[in-house]
Amino acid sequence: MSTVPLRFGIERLLEEPELRRPLQGRRVALLAHPASVTRDLTHSLDALAALPDIRLSAAFGPQHGLRGDKQDNMVESPDFTDPRLGIPVFSLYGEVRRPTDAMMDSFDVLLVDLQDLGCRIYTFITTLRYVLEAAARHGKSVWVLDRPNPAGRPVEGTLLQPGWESFVGAGSMPMRHGMTMGELGHWFIAELGLEVDYRVIPMSGWQPDAGPGFGWPLGERSWVNPSPNAPNLSMARAYAGTVMLEGTTLSEGRGTTRPLELFGAPDIDTTRLLADMRRIAPHWLQGCVLRACWFEPTFHKHAGQLCAGVQIHVEDPNHYDHGAFRPWRLQALAFRAIRLQRPDYPLWRDFPYEYERDRLAIDLINGGPLLREWVDDVNASPDALDAAAGRDETAWIAARQRFLLY
Repeated sequence: MSTVPLRFGIERLLEEPELRRPLQGRRVALLAHPASVTRDLTHSLDALAALPDIRLSAAFGPQHGLRGDKQDNMVESPDFTDPRLGIPVFSLYGEVRRPTDAMMDSFDVLLVDLQDLGCRIYTFITTLRYVLEAAARHGKSVWVLDRPNPAGRPVEGTLLQPGWESFVGAGSMPMRHGMTMGELGHWFIAELGLEVDYRVIPMSGWQPDAGPGFGWPLGERSWVNPSPNAPNLSMARAYAGTVMLEGTTLSEGRGTTRPLELFGAPDIDTTRLLADMRRIAPHWLQGCVLRACWFEPTFHKHAGQLCAGVQIHVEDPNHYDHGAFRPWRLQALAFRAIRLQRPDYPLWRDFPYEYERDRLAIDLINGGPLLREWVDDVNASPDALDAAAGRDETAWIAARQRFLLY
């Protein structure tokens, strides 16, 4: 067991003046959100502003805003001026998703301090890609102040297929990629062939394979929601599966106190659902405990209606197995069980998803139609999906290896 104390990238930058020396005399911007905090919960923007050798010239906020002010998905944040610092705060989830020329003119070095969840669909990694591309065009520098991937190193899901790139699909990676933001920056640069001044301020003492956190320093750090419906480590662990619920008519628990840890609807039989899941592919349910439950969302899908549901429990160290838990397969299995029970069930939600109107949300989420087609094919076996995902997972593990920093 390493005795090196855990320090995030922001803390190393604050505590080690030699790391900041290349920033002297340059205009510095920060891309951050509410979870961009130090160990004592000082926001990174405030911590950097307190340093006499840092010249802050702008700040940027991703989806949900610098301050996390937007509760629901697909709600834009405006630009504003920070009332205390007097610097512009630009929204990268407002009128634009990619930084404009005027935004890029506001700084020389962009510090990126975003807490990720380790899932391809989580849009902060897409924003990282977009700022790297813009920095390459404008000759700007990008530094990632690295943070833990709370879902750890495991990999799961099929690779995003060519032509399926979107704001929820930044590149050809699986749903659960097992990398940090800093590592992903190196991968994006190589994958896209970018020429950009890029550096990572790495963490010290991060042990992604160590329990009980397996990626998140459980018991050592406070959890701050990186987005409003990411309230805890359990959600982060389940998210690579439960995020697919956004493309269905089933509730993902938005409007409850445990969003993206549970799923359900008023018209499903959870006793039969769980029994069928265990019959069809019991090996996909390892590493966690599933509990039948009831919930009534206060907003979003099925608001005000009593839903029969299932909660995915991954918090008890006696029942949670980090290496065995496979949330993407688990959620796919739930869809499959519903489809076999009720072939005509209106499972797939047809609505504009992240400004895409011509492709089903479930396909955008999965980076192609394979999972939906597997669910809807009554003759397809679990082995078929396992084989397709297994090939992609093996390929990704090999491809990412040279970019891993820890």
